[in-house]
Amino acid sequence: MKHRRLGRSGLSVSEISYGNWITHGDQIEADTAKACVHAALDEGITTFDTADVYAQTRAESVLGEALAGVRRESYELFTKVFWPTGPGENDKGLGRKHIIESAHNSLRRLGTDHIDLYQAHRYDPTVPLEETLRAFDDLVRAGKVLYVGVSEWTAAQIADAARIAAELGLDRIISNQPQYSMLWRTIEAEVVPTSRTLGISQIVWSPIAQGVLTGKYLPGQPPPTGSRATGATGAGFIARFMSDEVLTAVQHLRPIATGAGLTMAQLAIAWVLQNENVASAIVGASRPEQVKDNVGAAGVVLEPELLARIDKVLAGVATTEPEA
Repeated sequence: MKHRRLGRSGLSVSEISYGNWITHGDQIEADTAKACVHAALDEGITTFDTADVYAQTRAESVLGEALAGVRRESYELFTKVFWPTGPGENDKGLGRKHIIESAHNSLRRLGTDHIDLYQAHRYDPTVPLEETLRAFDDLVRAGKVLYVGVSEWTAAQIADAARIAAELGLDRIISNQPQYSMLWRTIEAEVVPTSRTLGISQIVWSPIAQGVLTGKYLPGQPPPTGSRATGATGAGFIARFMSDEVLTAVQHLRPIATGAGLTMAQLAIAWVLQNENVASAIVGASRPEQVKDNVGAAGVVLEPELLARIDKVLAGVATTEPEA
C-alpha cells in the first residue's frame, strides 16, 4: 500500500481507504463488518472514513467496535457532520451547536479521543461560513480534531472557505470528498484546479460508480439479487448509471482491464488514482474478499494510451459537466 499526503498538510493517508457508507449497521452484520475492517488493515489500508448519519449513527459505532484494540496511532479516522442525526432544529447543518455536539457524539461512538479529519458533509447556505469554520477551529484547538475538510463542496465554496480561514487565522481545509469515477467526472473542470491551487486534496467516493464499473450489471437484464441496485439505500444513488447505454459501454472496458492484468474494479480504482489531486479512493465492502481485490489497484500506473482507450469507450456516457 502506498500513502499520499493530504493537501499541503503533514497527514499521510493510504491511497485506498475503507469507507462504511451503506454497509456497516445496515447492509451487513457486525461480525462481517469487523472482518472487512481487519481485512483492510491486513492489506495495508490505514485510512477509515465514516459519517455520523450513516445507518442513523450506527455505522460509527460499528466501525469504532471493529477498530477497538488497534493501536490508535496506526490508522487515520475520518468522519463527517451536516445531515440530521435527531429530530430537533439544531440536530442538523453546520451551526456551532450541531458541529460541537455532533463531534462529541462521534467521538463517543467511535471510541476515541480524537478525529483525524472532521469533514463538513455538505455546504450549509443557512449558516455564516465564518461560524462553521470557527467551530471547526475550536475543535482543532481543543485537540478533539486534528484536521478539517469538506465533502461535495463547489469550487467557489472551497475558495471562499480558504479565503475566510486565511483572513481570520483559522485552521484551513485540507481536503474535499467528492464523488469521482470514470463515469462521474464533474470535479475535473473546476473543483480540481481550484483545490490544486489552494493545496487541497480530493478523497473520492464511489470510484467504481456504486459497483457499476465492476461489470456485474448487464444491459437488458435485472440487477443481481442482493446487489446495491436492489437495496433500499443504494438504489437511488446507482440509478443514474443503470441505463442500457451506460451498461453496454462498461462491458467494453472488460478487455481493457484484462489486457492490463486487472479486474474491472481494480481498473476503476486505479483510474481515479491517476489524478494527482486525488489523495485516496474510498472503497466499501460487504465481504473481506472484496477488500483484497480492491487493494490490487494500489500503485498501478495506467499508461496514456490505455487512458485514451478508456475515454474513447466511455465517450458520450461519462458525465463531465459540474452539477448546477
